[in-house]
Amino acid sequence: MRQAGRSLPEYREIRERHDLFEICRQPELCAEVTLQPVRRHGVDGAVLFADIMLPVVGMGVDVELVEGVGPVVAKPIASLADVEQLRVPDAEESVPFVLETVRIVRDELSADRAVIGFAGGPFTVAGYLVEGKPTRDFLKTKTCMYGHPEVWHALMDKLTETFVAYLQAKVRAGADVVQLFDSWVGALSAADYREFVAPYSARILAAVDAPTIHFGTGTTHLLREMKAVGGDVIGLDWRVPIDRGWEYLGSGRGVQGNLDPCVLLGPWERTEESTVRILDAVAGRRGHIFNLGHGVLPDTDPSDLGRLVDLVHERTSVEVTA
Repeated sequence: MRQAGRSLPEYREIRERHDLFEICRQPELCAEVTLQPVRRHGVDGAVLFADIMLPVVGMGVDVELVEGVGPVVAKPIASLADVEQLRVPDAEESVPFVLETVRIVRDELSADRAVIGFAGGPFTVAGYLVEGKPTRDFLKTKTCMYGHPEVWHALMDKLTETFVAYLQAKVRAGADVVQLFDSWVGALSAADYREFVAPYSARILAAVDAPTIHFGTGTTHLLREMKAVGGDVIGLDWRVPIDRGWEYLGSGRGVQGNLDPCVLLGPWERTEESTVRILDAVAGRRGHIFNLGHGVLPDTDPSDLGRLVDLVHERTSVEVTA
């Protein structure tokens, strides 16, 4: 998952001198941060270091990433006039530093390790833009959806166009896989998801000429809807047993997941037990990407992450013959 390097001392040393947006705007530095967890842990792919709010800066949004809070938007979206002021930027012009980072990372990695790019899901990003800051209840967001659907759909249209261009540019730059990271879409009912989100996520996923991962948290009730929307792989958080989640999705989809990141804050024996339980449930089924159910927590012991990677590699290694 994204943020794999947050627990590393070498990353924290860089963060003492640079904020997140500063790192993202310096391709060599951003590539270094992206590659740190690959070098340290030997994982099978590099998740590009970025933030889901980065593309909206090019749309004309004034956003600050506040430590311990998250994205804070200076002027939240409240009207159709606010939406009309937003641009749909050309990714090559608005985020050239991100694309250069992709190129550097792809050149640095061996061919058998994937470069994974991502964009925020349209609901999650729209929620930040409407609320102005992180929220648990999405009151302003749902008020906009229900009471001013013309504003909501206009905003989602612009975000969709922006994210399509953003992900397409990442693929052209060398990303092997892209993920739509709709962290908080689980706050919606299935009916609201179908009406207010699904058409936009479907457009984004269908427009990308690369394998896609579709992820959200708290989405057990939405898994069939997410399958219909798209994604070669559906990401599962830790709230559903992985075999049951795969049953909901049926055949034709890979599954990513789904170790609870908090387990890594406890004793190693519990991490090992939980990991083996997931691998036993999958039982070698093709299409499983072992992963956490959300991002790495900053207090995670890097040595435990390394042990986790070794354990998964050891238990899933197969001899490939020509």
